[in-house]
Parts: sequence; structure tokens; C-alpha cells
Amino acid sequence: MGNSVQEPEDQKVVQQGAPDVFPNGGLTARVWKFLVKYNTVVIFLVMFLIAGWASDAFFTEKNVFNLLRQVAGLGIISMGMLLVILTGGIDLAVGSNVAVGSVLSAYLLGYMPLPAALVVAVLVCVLLGAASGYLVAGRNMAPFVATLALMTIARGLAFIISKGSPIISTSQDLNDFGSAYWLNIPLPVFLMLVVSALVFITLHYTVFGRLVIAIGSNEAAVRLAGIRTAYYKFAVYCIAGGLAAVAGIVSTSRTGVGSPIVGMGFELDAIAAVVIGGGSLSGGRGTALNTLLGVFILGMIGNIMNLMNVASYPQQIIKGLIIIAAVLLQEEMRKRK
Repeated sequence: MGNSVQEPEDQKVVQQGAPDVFPNGGLTARVWKFLVKYNTVVIFLVMFLIAGWASDAFFTEKNVFNLLRQVAGLGIISMGMLLVILTGGIDLAVGSNVAVGSVLSAYLLGYMPLPAALVVAVLVCVLLGAASGYLVAGRNMAPFVATLALMTIARGLAFIISKGSPIISTSQDLNDFGSAYWLNIPLPVFLMLVVSALVFITLHYTVFGRLVIAIGSNEAAVRLAGIRTAYYKFAVYCIAGGLAAVAGIVSTSRTGVGSPIVGMGFELDAIAAVVIGGGSLSGGRGTALNTLLGVFILGMIGNIMNLMNVASYPQQIIKGLIIIAAVLLQEEMRKRK
């Protein structure tokens, strides 16, 4: 009775046998999914290409190694900041802890052997991190307020130890560390990679790492499961303090002095590296690899502008705008996902 039109048999065969050229919504959808999943890698590659295009000196061995050495300390700090942010916290004291680690290691070299001086410097910063962790995890103080207070205390401690002046490092072994190589890799860079690998392993293959992520995702659920969340939140602040001290020691090895002003603004750069790497300030999301890429992105931004002879003050404005653009791009990608 109907007036249905029959398709030719050969056309049916072609349609049934033709491959689906654009599965899952087509080529555009697949490209977008790729960009969403690997947005940090895409941003890194784009910055890498822009850097090479902007200056012929960027890809020289001297510049590359100089860039890597410059970001080594920030990379180490950012790993500690990642752990804190994964729990839903924040640590504004890491930059000041860098200064404490730097001046204390240089100061103690006049009184004890190098290994002992380094251990004491790290332990002091772990204690400073523990103070932040106690206020946040034990006293339920807002992380921003607690670590802001410790930021001021630690910076003041660095100035007291150094009496406001840089302290010259008397250890040639420590000074050599900043310029030495192992397996053709600068030792500070190698140390940064080792720390990053340890954090990666911790987050992916240990109970501690998984609980850190779980606390940031849903702390109430983890607590109801019988887990002492305060212990893990306390621990990440201790780790962040210790890693900040390591970064301060690296700075001393590179410059030959322990400075009370080193590390200023590092806390903001570390937060930016985590966020550019896809981390969420609300906790529960972020990876060591992407954070490391975020560190390299920040380093390339400064390196490009130095090679292009951009003055230091405009650099801060341009750097801030690029960070805003990168974060907004990632948020837009997540929304579309």
C-alpha cells in the first residue's frame, strides 16, 4: 500500500560494506578527545615549537642545559606541591622553605660535614612543613591561612640565620654538584627526574599515593571507610617542606651561596606548574608527569623572553597572561569533555 522507494541493491552493498571513516562522532570528535586527554602535552609541544621559531639559540646545547638547570629546583618543589594539592590543600610556605634550606645548608657547612649539614637542613624544613600539616590536619585551619603564616615564619628564620646577607658555601663538593654531569645529564636535572619518578611511582603504585588522591576526590568517603585522613594530609606537608629544602640546597650548589631571598615567588610558580599540568586546586586530580611538563612550560616561557631580550618587568605580565590562557584552555576542554 505504501509508496516506499526501494534502494538499488548495489547501493545497499556499498553502504553496508563501506568503512566508517569518522567513528565516535567523526574525525573532529576524535581530535577533540585527543586534545582533551593530552592537552598539557599539546601545550608543551606548541611552546616548544614557538621557542624554536622565536630564537635560533633555543635548541643549542648550552641553552637547553641552562634551561633544565634553571627549572630543576622548581621541578622538585612542584612535586611536593602536587601532593599537597591532590589532598585539596595548598602550601604557600614552600618558597620560604627553599630559603631556609639554602642558608641553613651553607651555614652548617662551617660546623659539620657536608652530609650532616644537608640532612639537618632538610629535617628543619620537614619540621616547618609538619607545623603547616598540624595546623591544617590537626587543627582544621584553612591551608591558605596556615601556610601563609608559616611562609612568613620561615622567611624570617632564613633572614635570622643569614643575618640578612648571603652565606658563602665552603664545600667544593656541593658547589661542584650544581655544574656536574652524570650520564650526560646535569646532576640537578637528574635529581629532579629522580624525585619526579618517585612521586609518579608513589601516586600510581602505592596505597599512600592512592589515598592521597582519594582524599582530594572525596575526603568524607575516605574517612567513613575508616582511614585516618589527617595522617595523610599531615604527611604531604612534611614531604613538601623536605623537597623545598632539597631545592634550596640545589640553589646553593648552583650559585655557591645560601641566600635568604632565594625562592621568592616559587610557591606561585609551583602552583601554576601543577595547574598547567592539569591539576585541580579542589584536589583529586593531577599527575607527576603533567606537572613536570608544566614546569618545563613555565621554564620555556621565561627562556624565550630572555632570548628575545624582553625586559624583566614585562616578562612577569606576559608570563601571567600565558598562564591564564593555558588554564582557561584546559578548563574549556574539560567542560566540553
